[in-house]
Amino acid sequence: MRICLVASSRFPIREPFAGGLEAMTHTMARGLAARGHDVTLFAGPGSDTSLPVRMRPLDTFSPSAAALADRFAPGPEWLAEHHAYLGLMLDLARSGDERFDLIHNNSLHHLPVAMSSAVDVPMVTTLHTPPLPFIESALALDAHASTFVAVSEWTSHAWRHVVPSTVIHNGLELATWQVGDGGGPVVWSGRLVPEKGAHDAIAACRQAGLPLVLAGPAQDPGYFREVVEPLLGDGVEYAGHLSQRELAQLLRAASVAVVTPLWDEPYGLVAAEALASGTPVAGYARGGLPEVVGPHAGILVRPGDVAALADAIRRAVQLDRAAVRRHAEAHCDAETMIDAYERLYTRAVRTDHAA
Repeated sequence: MRICLVASSRFPIREPFAGGLEAMTHTMARGLAARGHDVTLFAGPGSDTSLPVRMRPLDTFSPSAAALADRFAPGPEWLAEHHAYLGLMLDLARSGDERFDLIHNNSLHHLPVAMSSAVDVPMVTTLHTPPLPFIESALALDAHASTFVAVSEWTSHAWRHVVPSTVIHNGLELATWQVGDGGGPVVWSGRLVPEKGAHDAIAACRQAGLPLVLAGPAQDPGYFREVVEPLLGDGVEYAGHLSQRELAQLLRAASVAVVTPLWDEPYGLVAAEALASGTPVAGYARGGLPEVVGPHAGILVRPGDVAALADAIRRAVQLDRAAVRRHAEAHCDAETMIDAYERLYTRAVRTDHAA
């Protein structure tokens, strides 16, 4: 198929990834191209030009001084995102059926959904988050213009008052994540923002008497500076924002991966990365995380209970690493994810042609 893969314009699709959405989009682009599909990727500046796909540059725009003098004018980041997606969708509306068989929308922006009925090819939209008001607004006008996928049963349930969705769990290129012997420090990985709860991971590891390594982008500088940084030292280390190769090496050596969402995590790719490395997970049972970890690859406890999390970390060390990897192979494989998307693409194209 000729596929237009629409990513977030805010962060580039390249390592080190800003988050799970960017990592999943990169995996999809590589995997679809490897299967012979003709893929064009719409993504933010600085995206990985070594991907075997065509890159579609963002349309850019600088408003005039007169327009910016409007005291109700939105900020430059909002304007840049709006213009980029508006340019893409208008371009697709003019020539989509000549260039593509299908659009796969992985963005979090409302315009691809709002304008999907203006494009002459079917669209598949992956729901990577809980409900967002702008996307709900777009769906209120035309809930049938796209086929929807949710990254977990929890996410599908969260959106079902607005739109039905097929569940396809995110997947990893398992060859990147090899099983290690463990025995090293506990690892926490992810975006360093308040809702990811790195401070709870630090408190739990201190209670458990185990060293901890944090890894990930400090996307909220104030949170990192005021909450996380003062807690470093005394067995807690910040390793920085790591490439997949560096993170895989860290996870192979880790005794446990701790995952501490203080919000309803739609999926939990950091847990899948740990499981693929044979590293059991200790964490909070929120959102889609229980679907990723399952009953035998980790120990999840009541959200916010640091003492219970400390106990879960101590117990998770004892889990069998080979069994943890087998769980990842059965539930977190990119090939399984791409198989499911290919089947959905085929149905969407056939339905569109029949119409």
